[in-house]
Amino acid sequence: MVIEGSVVLVTGANRGIGAAFVAQLKERGAAKIYAAARDVSTLDVDGVEPIELDVTDADQVTAAAAAAGDVQILINNAGISTGTPLVTGDLASIRREMETNFYGPLLTTRAFAPILGSNGGGAVLNVISALSWFSAPGAGAYAASKAAAWSLTDSTRIELAAQGTHVLGVHMGLVDTDMSQGIEAPKITPSVLAAAGLDAIESRRVEVLADDWTTFVKGGLSLDPTERYEQISSALGLT
Repeated sequence: MVIEGSVVLVTGANRGIGAAFVAQLKERGAAKIYAAARDVSTLDVDGVEPIELDVTDADQVTAAAAAAGDVQILINNAGISTGTPLVTGDLASIRREMETNFYGPLLTTRAFAPILGSNGGGAVLNVISALSWFSAPGAGAYAASKAAAWSLTDSTRIELAAQGTHVLGVHMGLVDTDMSQGIEAPKITPSVLAAAGLDAIESRRVEVLADDWTTFVKGGLSLDPTERYEQISSALGLT
């Protein structure tokens, strides 16, 4: 899969990581970029095809697929974080995170899979998180939704392999966006993350560990959970 000359749809394209993907795609010569957002008036960029899309709305997802039948690459970037714990948190907020971070990319992948297949296979890139592999205070709902998105990525990779669609996941720690405002810790820029994701599409990698923190967390998955969380807590300065 080559970015230059390709047709790409990016969800959550109006800011942060999504906007960085759009900028990188323009720099790399994508032939057409569908920039999807819940409110298209927030898309402040030239040279894109705006699409109104709330990924939790099945009708809007269906309409987007009908309008963008030439897509070759789908970038599932739209996501939210409400800071909701699982046991005591608002259940509606937990459901909202699952609807956006798991069911959203599931709906778009289901809608665009036939299109990708008919256009030669193409690729699906899911923006996930290092929090797919651990949880932390206040991050219960987000971590659960991103763990589900990780499993979604693996499952759809298997299911879409026969039609030649490459499915990959991009995992990262903190990115310098609105979502991480107020957190004092090392962060990567959205442009670095977007570049890593697009490079992985072209090299057909199935998983991107975008920073040192993510590599550290992934490396501990074989440990006993108690030891693993002791290691993470120590790295975070919580013990």
